[in-house]
Amino acid sequence: MSSPTVSRRTALKSLAGAGAAAAMGGCASLRPAGPNRVVIENARPGTRDWQLTNTRVDPATKWRCPWIEGYCSQTRVRAGDSLSVFVSTNPASAFTLDIYRLGHYGGAGGRLMRSFGAIPGKPQPEPPVGAKRLRNCAWEPSVSFTIPADWLSGVYLGKLTEQRSGLQSYVIFIVRDDRPADLLFQCSDHTWQAYNRWPTQFALYDDGKDQWYWGGGVQVGFNRPYGRYCQIFDAPLSQGSGEFLLWEFPVAYWLEQHGYDVTYCSNQDTHADPRGLLRAKGFLSVGHDEYWTIEMFRHVQAAIAAGVNVAFLSGNAVCGRIALTPDQRAFERVGVYGPPGGTRDFIAMKSLPHERPYANELVGAHSTGPVTGGADWTCVKPDHWLFAGTGMKHGDSIPGLVGWEWHGDPAPIPGLEVVASAPTQDAPGKPNGGQFTATIYPGTKGNFVFNAATIWWGDGLSAPPGYLRPSVYTTPQGPDPRLQRITQNLLARMIDA
Repeated sequence: MSSPTVSRRTALKSLAGAGAAAAMGGCASLRPAGPNRVVIENARPGTRDWQLTNTRVDPATKWRCPWIEGYCSQTRVRAGDSLSVFVSTNPASAFTLDIYRLGHYGGAGGRLMRSFGAIPGKPQPEPPVGAKRLRNCAWEPSVSFTIPADWLSGVYLGKLTEQRSGLQSYVIFIVRDDRPADLLFQCSDHTWQAYNRWPTQFALYDDGKDQWYWGGGVQVGFNRPYGRYCQIFDAPLSQGSGEFLLWEFPVAYWLEQHGYDVTYCSNQDTHADPRGLLRAKGFLSVGHDEYWTIEMFRHVQAAIAAGVNVAFLSGNAVCGRIALTPDQRAFERVGVYGPPGGTRDFIAMKSLPHERPYANELVGAHSTGPVTGGADWTCVKPDHWLFAGTGMKHGDSIPGLVGWEWHGDPAPIPGLEVVASAPTQDAPGKPNGGQFTATIYPGTKGNFVFNAATIWWGDGLSAPPGYLRPSVYTTPQGPDPRLQRITQNLLARMIDA
């Protein structure tokens, strides 16, 4: 981990060598003189064929699609790495695999990168229930390939189609790189896996007795398919894709639409590669980013100390503390990043350690009170640079944007400002006693940390193909020019400061 006293330039030298550091010159030189790689990539032909059109869930299991399902050998890969895809078809059937990179692509949302046709498929065994309820598949690989050098960092979906009846599901993986970039988009894949109930009720939230358990002693792992999303609504496109399409894709789609120089990583990169965080001017936590290791916490803390800007465009972030197995393919809940009694729900949380560091000491605020609920995202500091050009006055709101989990209880950090706040509710007209607080606080090197305090930030930015709008506690209203301007202001400060 980088020392907090080490400058960002020094840390980048250790990461990329003196030549790369010299090429930086000043902050602006991190960006290429011409169109960046994201702009060039998104000018290529896109397609909407990446979407599932024929998917089904086995009602006996509630979450899985046994006719065609799979998983990848790694959560994230670099160019030149080998990736294996493990697929089961029951009954046996040949299948195709089409791999797409997700982005904007003229509004299509994806680009076809490679196709594999007529791969033999067969039923693969359902794994036994292991220690701590871990379901660890040991399937035979169906296809393996090397990630090409020209595959730009991003989130990639493999669309599986079995040929007997045309049923479909996804596999998902992240292509990362090591280049300097303006923005580093962290995918919340620990949380995707925590809520994955494949094959029946085997999420981090099930101890065999309680389907919404919040204690320790349960492990979940990446060596299994993703079942369909299990929480607040039915999302068919989530079959095999975790939670990316629900909360994170609207942010990525908007960033790539507007040509931001963005590169992507996994929660597991934040855990294992602290120097990699220093190659970006801004680090983005996006969507539902609930589960962090203590290493992740310390690495982001050190990046802030080194001058990196951070935006938590997320809710319920840094709530559950987890411990990864040595191979990073499984994890269990071992603590809570908050004070005892800081949440009023989830009784089993009391069985876990509540020890410092607390999430609000990093994020600015954290999960508290009733944890769930909704609100209008209400401006309380209109003169802040964040609101420049929005026309928002004190008390003006972006309707329904806060949900369904949020942050409150701001930390006593010097210089911290609350920029948006309002009471939360269980339904319109039914307050639940919570108070969300969106915050911003200064780093020590002219940088800052912003906390949006909502999972649904992306809803105010864009509505990509296939996107479903949530409606629980509140209902967000979709792309809002004021929120888009707030985000532009935020990113401009990150990139140009």
